[in-house]
Amino acid sequence: MLQNRPLQAATFAACSLLFALGTAAPVSAQGFDFSGFVAGETRIFPDEAQFPEQRNSHVSPSLVLQPEFRYRWNRRNDRLSFIPFLRLDAHDENRTHFDIRELSWYHAGDDWDTVLGISKVFWGVAESRHLVDIINQTDLVESPDQEDKLGQPMANLNLLRDWGTLSFFVLPGFRERIFPDDDARLRGALPIDDDDPSYESSAEEWHVDFALRYSHTIGDWDFGLAHFYGTSREPRLIPGVDADGNPFLRQRYDLIHQTSLDAQYTTGPWLLKLEALTRDGHDGDRFFAAVGGFEYTFFGAFESNADLGLLAEYLHDGRDNRTPATPFEDDIFLGTRLALNDVEDTELLAGAILDLDQEERIFSVEFERRLSDNLNLEIEGQLFDNIDSNDLLSGFEDDSFLEVRLSWFF
Repeated sequence: MLQNRPLQAATFAACSLLFALGTAAPVSAQGFDFSGFVAGETRIFPDEAQFPEQRNSHVSPSLVLQPEFRYRWNRRNDRLSFIPFLRLDAHDENRTHFDIRELSWYHAGDDWDTVLGISKVFWGVAESRHLVDIINQTDLVESPDQEDKLGQPMANLNLLRDWGTLSFFVLPGFRERIFPDDDARLRGALPIDDDDPSYESSAEEWHVDFALRYSHTIGDWDFGLAHFYGTSREPRLIPGVDADGNPFLRQRYDLIHQTSLDAQYTTGPWLLKLEALTRDGHDGDRFFAAVGGFEYTFFGAFESNADLGLLAEYLHDGRDNRTPATPFEDDIFLGTRLALNDVEDTELLAGAILDLDQEERIFSVEFERRLSDNLNLEIEGQLFDNIDSNDLLSGFEDDSFLEVRLSWFF
């Protein structure tokens, strides 16, 4: 399934809006921008697949295409954007998917701006876990780090004032989370049914969600305070049995209220970061979760142009077993960031999340370097170590991987 019904309806509405706006504004080559990238990617799995239903593929290639179309007019106060995304994967049928990351009209007024259509919004400051980022659904087949997002239909109004920015969101049309296929690597211990999710709302995926956020900068502080009401982007996974007696997990999407805070304090080489939330609405009790820590940067490290950052964060999550499960209940993240500040923009981020209760470890690495004006190399990997057989991550124990990506930008 390339896209669900709310996205199809929203796409049609957004296309109609953009067509009307586009015909109303004279098109000129000076206002039109075309860019994007095409990438070849290979995932390497050193270990054998853990479950007999999984493809025992050690090398899994895929191809990515993401063009970007933008047209600006009215002294650049108006902008039409269209960013489609396509991945073709050799082994994971669900990872072969199409999405519209953005199809929107942006308009800037004197002290306000608005976005109508399909777009992406990011909230948060932490490195190890984007706890408060809730507007867009996670595109989980892209990466297990949950940093990639699906496009979300929205109407967004931002009031830009001296006392801060007030942002209103109306979010029609819910996007279900995409999970790896039943026979794919990184699928987890049990296959997840993606054909028949259940919803608390009788409107199901047509429920209209709402969000409000206040953000401001005061001195060295940057912070945002937000509230979200609507369908949870995290599904509960309910155990079930199919017609042949095989166990599986079914997605259940609840209505939630979530209030969150993200804050960052900058002073010299120090960045102090905090994300915190309280959520109510699942079958479990209201819970509190937070991730907070620091990043300290040695500028000009080793008497060079390079900057070396040291990162440490603590992750706490107080949810019970009647809410969507998480492995980050009581963990510490330790990492380092190296930016060579060279012509090739070479950067390295490496870190580990350490479970303080069960001593499980997730090691990660991200490397990026520009090979030419148009060619870029990225290397990403995750290593799952000392995973307990009864833990949520037990299904990923043999799915440690290294991913090499070569992108050509145009």
